[in-house]
Amino acid sequence: MRSSISLKTATLAAILVSAPLAGAYAAGHHKGALDESSPTDFTGPRVAGLMAQVQGVDQGITDARQDKTITPAEAQTLHMRAAHISQAAAKTAASDRGRIPAAQYHDLLRRLDNVDQALRIDSGTGFLMGDGADGGHYPNG
Repeated sequence: MRSSISLKTATLAAILVSAPLAGAYAAGHHKGALDESSPTDFTGPRVAGLMAQVQGVDQGITDARQDKTITPAEAQTLHMRAAHISQAAAKTAASDRGRIPAAQYHDLLRRLDNVDQALRIDSGTGFLMGDGADGGHYPNG
């Protein structure tokens, strides 16, 4: 079970690293297409990448719940946090012709990373630092 969670974490990390790069590439080659977006067209590269990442984290939450590594209450809380990020991205994109400005995009990514870290800690798959001599272990990251 631990190896499948590690694989999921590695896959998510690869998505998190590659999506912004793919988005930057697409933005450079399809700038005209982005400028013609309608207010309800959420196809900008940042929006698409962020939504894919939210779905990945949400799937990780579902998998952890099914594997019984987190409680239903923890899963519900994490799902709600991921949903709020998705809603914030959609709202921002709707107000900016289907795009998310860089500063807001990075803030949403930071928030999503916090959800992912909480999932890893809650499920016991996060790496801990420290030997406990000072009263506890601390998540790495």
